[in-house]
Amino acid sequence: MKSYLHYSPFWLKALFPKYHWRINTKEKVVYLTFDDGPIPEVTEFVLETLNSYQAKATFFCIGDNVNKHPDIYKKLLHSFHRIGNHTYNHLNGWKSDSDTYLENYHLCNETLKIKTNLFRPPHGRITKQQAQLLPPDTKVIMWDVLSGDFDNDLHCEKCLKKSIAHTKRGSIVVFHDSLKAKNNLYYTLPRYLDHFSSLGYRFETLPC
Repeated sequence: MKSYLHYSPFWLKALFPKYHWRINTKEKVVYLTFDDGPIPEVTEFVLETLNSYQAKATFFCIGDNVNKHPDIYKKLLHSFHRIGNHTYNHLNGWKSDSDTYLENYHLCNETLKIKTNLFRPPHGRITKQQAQLLPPDTKVIMWDVLSGDFDNDLHCEKCLKKSIAHTKRGSIVVFHDSLKAKNNLYYTLPRYLDHFSSLGYRFETLPC
């Protein structure tokens, strides 16, 4: 089984205070985010499921997938969700030199064809130098809760249980609209939305 935490501990947030880990609010609001799309069928499933709960979310798109699936990307834009940059080729910042990383970031922005200041580093991995080279108004979005839907060794019921257990007001929660996450996502997302909707929570896009 892969080694990762389903939540971001306080010490990690304290080490990188300029990154956005959660939204400070007293309201019953959860900020759902989806990484790695757009992907046929999976992204469409997410859009249909969100719509059935009148939920909004932020999609961190890979530029190459936007080019491969323009019709799915158009559906995203027309659904009034928010769009963020996830690099063009899903680069791991720890394994990429800064020039290559920044070129990939800008190429994704050009591909998205909209203005966005939201950026999520793939795998949450970005160096200090890379972060400093991003445009000044860029918000580096990390997360409060990692669903683990990408983990094929994680049973879908446990994926749901962990996601619910760590979510609180203002949580930024990561799911993936990818083929790898499909099985866990299809089980977890509607049940997650149903659970928090029944408790009076709203699902909103990340503030710019």
